[in-house]
Amino acid sequence: MKISIFGMGYVGAVSAVCLANDGHEVVGVDPNQTKVNLVNRGVAPIIEKDFAELLAHCVQNKMLRATTNTQNSVLESEISLICVGTPSQRNGNLDLSYVRRVCEEIGSALKEKDNFHVVVARSTMLPGSMRNVVIPTLESFSGKTAGKDFGVCSNPEFLREGTAVYDYYNPPKTVIGETDALAGDVLVKLYEKMDGPLVRTDIETAEMVKYTDNNWHAAKVTFANEIGNLSKALGIDGHKVMEIFCQDTKLNLSPYYMKPGFAFGGSCLPKDVRALTYKAKSLGLELPLLNSLMPSNQLQIQKGLNMVTAHGKKRVGILGFAFKAGTDDLRESPMVELIESLIDKGYQLKLYDHNVSLAALTGANRDYILNHIPHISRLMVKSMEEVLKFADVIVIGNGAPEFNAVLDQIRPEQVLVDLVRIVPNKSEAGRYDGICW
Repeated sequence: MKISIFGMGYVGAVSAVCLANDGHEVVGVDPNQTKVNLVNRGVAPIIEKDFAELLAHCVQNKMLRATTNTQNSVLESEISLICVGTPSQRNGNLDLSYVRRVCEEIGSALKEKDNFHVVVARSTMLPGSMRNVVIPTLESFSGKTAGKDFGVCSNPEFLREGTAVYDYYNPPKTVIGETDALAGDVLVKLYEKMDGPLVRTDIETAEMVKYTDNNWHAAKVTFANEIGNLSKALGIDGHKVMEIFCQDTKLNLSPYYMKPGFAFGGSCLPKDVRALTYKAKSLGLELPLLNSLMPSNQLQIQKGLNMVTAHGKKRVGILGFAFKAGTDDLRESPMVELIESLIDKGYQLKLYDHNVSLAALTGANRDYILNHIPHISRLMVKSMEEVLKFADVIVIGNGAPEFNAVLDQIRPEQVLVDLVRIVPNKSEAGRYDGICW
């Protein structure tokens, strides 16, 4: 394919060289004449492992060249990749002036082009940037309509400095956010030979994935540092702790616990977070990330409460209030806290959980419900049907399979508040409200 790449910085230069090395005819576009001259001489404008050799090879074989001419680059290519910088402003927001300027230039060129052209953003931009900046600018300057006269995709990169060439050819995933299937089909051709999963989705999801990745990486670094700081204060080797931690790929380094939903609870997580942060404070250590866990969890409980009260209906039914489906453990269940808040606010409640039955409870759980939350035990009913018949607002509190069909069973005037995602639906005002979807 014939490809134009706008921006010969880190991402643009690596993308250009790798695509040219794959056999595509690539032109790099940059306003900096010095950088253009370097590329055309086969001299690397960046320092990166294996990059210089690939650049020289591609230029020598006439698969890669650079120019300052935007118009011709668009007219002579089938697809344009935007790889310009998106630096931070002082308030933390992104400066999209380079993106906007490039889109103006590409749009002006598209006005003169008859063939279907695909514009792909690889620059990192906040969700909504494609819809609110890229697409309107392209349409304004071209006089054409995205998704009809030309295609637009978001294609975030996952390149690490120092291993960018390797990462390009060994991606953890390839994500294509598309405005239309035709644009996505064109872009897919660039990655036909790539290993790893290829995901096609909407452009907003693609934009968000990039930020999710990088913020998770930042959280991992911070978490490891805080564990290391506390370990050292206790005379323990933090590296040994984290090496053992990372050997657990079933829970620690896995998709487990990585689904948005309601707050954590149970007899372990809250207790252990409090104990560890207490120990750190007693040693005079500041651990902002670990100290934020319980307050953040509390905010999620408050969010669930707000979702229930926002509907202005006083009859509330709770389906599932043990902290996890398949257990009868109510200790530090966030649902118990939500229920108690609703009671305090004067709501009428009925509760059902198949696993929580006074007749079957023994030991610590029986003692807890009878001595610590007896007011809740009086609200328990024996069937889901009793809850559905009574309530105006139904709350799904855990993922017991018997709740999967509840949305199909409720009356038109009832509202379902889902804290666990029993169905794949997105929220629908006045009918179905998912806590994170």
